[in-house]
This record gives sequence, structure tokens and C-alpha cells, in this order.
Amino acid sequence: MPSLFPEPSQPRTPKTRVNSEKWLIAHCDGGARGNPGPAGYGAVLQSEDGETLAELSEFLGIRTNNYAEYSGLLGVLAWALEHGHGRLRVVSDSELMVKQIQGRYKVNSPDLKPLWTEARNRIAQLDEFQITHALRHKNKDADRLANMAMDRGMGREAGELSRAPKRDARATPFPKDPASAPPMLRGFTKDGVVHLLGDARLPDGIFVKIVPE
Repeated sequence: MPSLFPEPSQPRTPKTRVNSEKWLIAHCDGGARGNPGPAGYGAVLQSEDGETLAELSEFLGIRTNNYAEYSGLLGVLAWALEHGHGRLRVVSDSELMVKQIQGRYKVNSPDLKPLWTEARNRIAQLDEFQITHALRHKNKDADRLANMAMDRGMGREAGELSRAPKRDARATPFPKDPASAPPMLRGFTKDGVVHLLGDARLPDGIFVKIVPE
């Protein structure tokens, strides 16, 4: 299980900046197939001249979309601090995260509050910081890397699920023909854990719907 916050290697803040004059440009994205569900983030870091300096892609386990979006920002901040960049400009398609970091939205979620706090702590270590919102089609490379992370975490070939909506994915609905529908599994819950009856087994990486009887 990945740590709560992507950590830069020590020392956290270099004594000298590699380049304190030019901006580091980062496009980051995060998503989950289900909410929560298998989640990951991706990021592309470039120089002002458009040279790609790094690509980040990490599977996060079962997390929410917003957790994944914040993890992308934290990963970018960690990379910038580790490599001595003092000026960072971030582009994200998460309007919620961008406006929370800008202070325009309150952070009410107890799950996001520590992520927001850690992000603000890391931002304070930079000389300058900017974050802007962009539509997803302008963030496609980071989106691709986020989907690659989710593919790896779910044991799929890279790109196999890249066309699936990363934020709204749900279990595949049963086919209309009852004869071709998969058999219904039965079980019970105890202490928040689902126990299947008989010898039934569920494959990894699928979503289930629990219906009380």
C-alpha cells in the first residue's frame, strides 16, 4: 500500500535551487474506476521550453477520485522539491482541488483535509507557485498516465481500459438476455465483510452490488 503522502527523498528542501529563474510546468491528473475504486494518478513535468523532464504514474489502491487528484498534486510537489525547482506552475482538470488549494473553496471532507494541509506545507517550501484549472482534453497526457497506473493496479495490459471513463466507471450491467447473464451469488455481511456462501469466488478487479434480502 503506498504511503499516505508521496515523499521526496531527503533532504526535503535542497540548500540551492537547480533553477530558481524558470518555471517548472506540471500537468497532473487522478482518477478512480468507481468511487471509491482502483485509483491512480499521472503527471507530466516540463520545462518552460516544453522539454519533458519526468512522467509520473502511480497506483494508489482503492481510493476516491478526489484522493487521487490530490495525490497527483502531492507527487508533483515532491518531485519539484526533490529536484530543486523553486517555481512551479500546476495544471489540473480537478476544479474542486484547484479551488481548494487557491482558498476559494473550503475543505470540508475529513479525508481530504490532511492532503490539503500537506500540499499547502509543500507549496510553502517553493519560491513561487501557481495552480490553474483546465478541461480534461487539455490534460490528456496526465490522464493517460493516470489510466496506465489504474491498468497496472488492476492487472490489465496498459491501455486496455483507457477508453473507460475514469471517474464514472461502474460494474458492467447484466446482459438483457437472462440466459447469458452470470449466475447470482449469495452471501452475508458480518463486521463490514462480505462472506459468500458455498464455493463461490470473485475474480480480482470487479465491482459488486450488495442488495439486502
